[in-house]
Amino acid sequence: MENRFKETMNQYVSAVETYLQGCFTDESQPQRSLFEAMRYSLLAGGKRLRPVFVLEFCRLCGGDWQKALPFAAAIEMVHTYSLIHDDLPCMDNDDYRRGRLTNHKVFGEAEAVLAGDALLTAAFDTIACAEADPDVLVKEVQILASSAGEKGMVGGQVLDMEGEQKKLDEQGIFDIHIRKTGALISAACRMGCAAAKATEEQMEAARTYAEAIGLAFQIRDDMLDVIGDAKKLGKAVHVDGSKNTFVSLYGLEACAKRIEQENKKALEALSVFPDHAFLTDLTNQLASRDF
Repeated sequence: MENRFKETMNQYVSAVETYLQGCFTDESQPQRSLFEAMRYSLLAGGKRLRPVFVLEFCRLCGGDWQKALPFAAAIEMVHTYSLIHDDLPCMDNDDYRRGRLTNHKVFGEAEAVLAGDALLTAAFDTIACAEADPDVLVKEVQILASSAGEKGMVGGQVLDMEGEQKKLDEQGIFDIHIRKTGALISAACRMGCAAAKATEEQMEAARTYAEAIGLAFQIRDDMLDVIGDAKKLGKAVHVDGSKNTFVSLYGLEACAKRIEQENKKALEALSVFPDHAFLTDLTNQLASRDF
């Protein structure tokens, strides 16, 4: 079973990497420095978790996952743009991301901002140019836009910055991360469903799964800032000590128990889908990840 999981994961990640390698390579354009900055962060590796969710949920709903690659690439572009902007001096002011210097440390703040802007815009161009029925394309755009914008990821970032000035309760911290982290994970799962023209039951199950796994993912992220290895994580640790995190709210032991609870919810939601062994294994691995 473990070998089958690794084979499937490698197949998905390899397909995504190959697709992304072909992006932003037009040497005829004079703004090649922008393309270089975009590719620097886009091709920096990472777990590629969100694209994998797109491809696997497409498969689970009976679709051809290879035809969902543009949607998987689009969500990775949005995720990468968010990391570039999140690392800026006006945000978290980080020097390293995925084990290498952050975008603004290499290309300067202005170019980093523009590289993020360009990746966000390119994501929707990538969706629009995909070979799919018009109703599928509209649904993909709607899911990604609503999840990435003011009601989702960007809204969560604003709440996160505002929260730095005050002590938040459980709801306040939840409000941040259901948007900042959870919204894009939810988008990935639902975009995969939409690519396969999933039923309402499947779409709702994907939403339930994503909400649970998104929360567990963020709680584990907060734990790793305290107990993680910077080399494995590819970024600095012990940087959230003064921030509102699930660790500061619950403590490490209670965080671990909450992850177990959310993991159980996520796995229960998968019962709607046949042959969900891969996603079960991935879910369990994410719950105990150290990177």
